[in-house]
Amino acid sequence: MDKYIYDESNGLWYELQGDYYIPCLTLPAEKENKPIGLWGQRHLRYLKEYKRVTYTTLLTNGTLNGYLVDIDEQAQDMFSRLIKQMAAKEGITEMLKVENQMLWIQRMGNIQIRAREIINTELIFN
Repeated sequence: MDKYIYDESNGLWYELQGDYYIPCLTLPAEKENKPIGLWGQRHLRYLKEYKRVTYTTLLTNGTLNGYLVDIDEQAQDMFSRLIKQMAAKEGITEMLKVENQMLWIQRMGNIQIRAREIINTELIFN
């Protein structure tokens, strides 16, 4: 028996494994392979656990990495924008940082936690 055979009816190659011929399938290569940041990794984990169909579709189309990079960029932009807007609305300035560093750290930490929660709700776990 041949190790590999080609089926002209469907255009697939098959490999002999044991007594069976298994199709030789590969995933399409993605155009760009940019690194995925923290937000993209969180969304990837969410897709794998709770949105298997979406994950599988993106993976087999070869668009998963680009999609995750886009989510990561959106989340990072949203995080920066939310931090600036919340700090301005609550009157947290550089002057407060000079006068009372511990209060500034406490309030900025609180803002970051709220911003992360908003991003998780609207982008990552949606």
